[in-house]
Amino acid sequence: MGPTASGKTDLAMQLCEHLPCDIISVDSAMIYRGMDIGTAKPSPDELARTPHRLINICDPAETYSAADFCRDARREMADITAAGRIPLLVGGTMMYFKSLLNGLSDMPSADPSLRRKLEGFAAAHGWQALHEELVSLDPVAAKLIHPNNHQRVLRAVEVTRLSGVRISELWKSNKTASEDDRGIKDYPYFTRWQADESNSLPYTVTQLAIAPKERSKLHERISSRFLQMLAQGFVSEVGGLKARGDLNADMPSMRCVGYRQVWSHLDGAFDDATMIDKGTAATRQLAKRQLTWLRKWQNLHWLDSGSNQNLTVALKISGLRATLK
Repeated sequence: MGPTASGKTDLAMQLCEHLPCDIISVDSAMIYRGMDIGTAKPSPDELARTPHRLINICDPAETYSAADFCRDARREMADITAAGRIPLLVGGTMMYFKSLLNGLSDMPSADPSLRRKLEGFAAAHGWQALHEELVSLDPVAAKLIHPNNHQRVLRAVEVTRLSGVRISELWKSNKTASEDDRGIKDYPYFTRWQADESNSLPYTVTQLAIAPKERSKLHERISSRFLQMLAQGFVSEVGGLKARGDLNADMPSMRCVGYRQVWSHLDGAFDDATMIDKGTAATRQLAKRQLTWLRKWQNLHWLDSGSNQNLTVALKISGLRATLK
């Protein structure tokens, strides 16, 4: 695990050179086909050398939930271990990791019919109108969720309608999540985690996190990588997605960090320099949220992105011998 641009993929691929590991991606952006540059997806050559499971499994017009990830990850882990190999889960989507390790929220599952109805209402009357409905249904939740956070507004209204209980009441009734978890920005309704034995993974799990020791170093890596993405054709990639005609800026895929900033730039909202500033700043905010999750994580072994001993240390921590491969 680790924040964006911390070197997770590089270390994982090194581990695969020394151990019989198969990588499972834990990244809510890499699931989408055609979103390669802005997600820092491994290159075709890297994927050919070290295949990653759960990459390129969805069209950007589709939705994919934490429940979907848990189902798919468990299936892939079972397949890998049945072959006598080691599942190596790699990524920065902390909600996916937590769902897999501790179980899913006991919120009701998404209802496609109701969701289409709510999205149609928002398209016809505006997202502000849907947020006003949330105000009437659940003023506490409406105060916590910004009107521009369309996905969260939609989900809050959906949960309240499906369950008949205010989503804020479901948060309050939580007995297993900490106040720190409940307060993590942008994840207010993914915080009720079931901690019963039925959710336990049937594996011995070693948890590693990698990040630079100095925050300034991480910021440097983020800025450098964003500029590299632009040099590789990131704007053209988003332009191609925009030209499809069936995607919009409010879809989960296009709300991924970097994509929404470039999309707005292509809409004429701001110039190149502002787009770079906004894209870099948004990526830093993502890294900050990821680190917020990780600082609260239990049984976590930290590695320094700047060290050249991470492979050796990771092997030692895991208790595995490189000679296994």
